[in-house]
Amino acid sequence: MEPAPSTDPRDLIAYELYPTAETPLEPAPITRDWMDAAHLRHPYRCLPLVIANQSGWVLRSTASFRAYWYGGPNKEDLELRFDGPPDNRIVSHFGSGVITFSIPYLFRTPPGINLWVKGPSNWVKDGIQPLEGVVETDWLASTFTMNWKMTRICEWVEFKKGEPFCMLVPVPRGLAESLVPRRLPLATNPDLQAQYQKWEASRKGFLHGLSTQDPATLKQGWQKDYFQGRTPDGREVESHQTRLKIREFAPTADSVG
Repeated sequence: MEPAPSTDPRDLIAYELYPTAETPLEPAPITRDWMDAAHLRHPYRCLPLVIANQSGWVLRSTASFRAYWYGGPNKEDLELRFDGPPDNRIVSHFGSGVITFSIPYLFRTPPGINLWVKGPSNWVKDGIQPLEGVVETDWLASTFTMNWKMTRICEWVEFKKGEPFCMLVPVPRGLAESLVPRRLPLATNPDLQAQYQKWEASRKGFLHGLSTQDPATLKQGWQKDYFQGRTPDGREVESHQTRLKIREFAPTADSVG
């Protein structure tokens, strides 16, 4: 007898549509090849990039293939060549140079939580652009696809087997609409203005030290206050994150701790 669906309000469930779900689904990796290849891996010092890299789950391609768009609007104007037998989960379906990846899961999120279906964050790919969507997965009883739009005509674009093609990021429905945007002079918040001025002075001093080859500045290497969750006046932010702990999809709801 199958276990009853979990009622845990934290549950993000991926219902498998087929007996064997061959599309890997896992927490998004922190690393990116272009970041690894950069001088001294400098991009990893940018904490907003590092956090964005990890903020969700990725699905990985089930096949290696190349795509070539002849520039026309029809689905036949996109050619797909696979390293092996064609994979019917990766097709030209919509036309206009769009590659469609089928996803063999039906997702269910907690009430009021959407899934932002997007390309992997900071996963740079030349000649093609991920098309992103926000899906109300707390009630939807159907699947969705992940699509990439070719941006180059008559040039090959390659996907490798195991390469992430989709990232799923939970977002509260209505959050952006609930916010009340306002523009104010910084002087209306004296405390924040004082902190900004401290940061600005520190930044100018650090850049000057780099330009003049100041030994102390060169030894410091880079300013770490934001990475370490420290405000310009030295206060430590308790809720600051430098790495995310995204859970794996467990086989059953009871496995989630």
